[in-house]
Amino acid sequence: MFGFRSGSSAAVFACRFLSADFLLRRFAVLLLGLVTAGVVAGSASAQDHRQNAPGEFDFYVLALSWSPSFCQAAHERGNSSRGIQTQCAGRPFSFVVHGLWPQYDRGFPNYCQRPSPRLERNVMTSMLDLMPAPGLIYSEWDKHGTCSGLGARAYFETTRKARAAVKIPAEYLELTDTKLVAPADIEEAFIKANPGLSSSAIAVTCDSKRLSEVRICMSKDLQFRACEEIDRRACRRDKVVMPPVRGG
Repeated sequence: MFGFRSGSSAAVFACRFLSADFLLRRFAVLLLGLVTAGVVAGSASAQDHRQNAPGEFDFYVLALSWSPSFCQAAHERGNSSRGIQTQCAGRPFSFVVHGLWPQYDRGFPNYCQRPSPRLERNVMTSMLDLMPAPGLIYSEWDKHGTCSGLGARAYFETTRKARAAVKIPAEYLELTDTKLVAPADIEEAFIKANPGLSSSAIAVTCDSKRLSEVRICMSKDLQFRACEEIDRRACRRDKVVMPPVRGG
């Protein structure tokens, strides 16, 4: 009888010991999880602190839109708004500036000041030769320009300098016939026309059938630079349509 009781006590002790050990292990795992969560939260907080802070970004993307594609798509949708007519019913355009966008190496800021500082009309009109739609200029200032850390005049002067730093390949300046072309060939033409531009610093984008944009990555001092995330978003079609400049 005594031996049975002793064995039972030993068994109870062993179970309690194992239970205590199990609880300690669970507590250690829980504590590690809380510490890890704290580190992640701290990192997220640091990123959030940078997110949408004016002037806090890594590089620019100069987005050049193929205007005939934009106009043809608008016509197919039946969009004849005043802004569309300004760009599409006036003098013919080839590549126009969509915008100069501050970017992070991963992601991008936008609308960094709400409400955004008022854009003076004379600044807007000064950009119509490059961005032939007043509404576009105003919206680009609100969404992207406010993230540059620059005043409106300085931001659009920087946009003009960025555009001047990029040479459009001669074959795309006055395209008079519809062209079916591989995105890689468009990219290669820009690289050939712009010494220092590499395939890792440019991306060609498209819609379901047409060329949309050529996006070129530039440092804050407007030198070409690589941008993996932008490059990954490039058009994957074998061929895209480039509607002609005249008649767009």
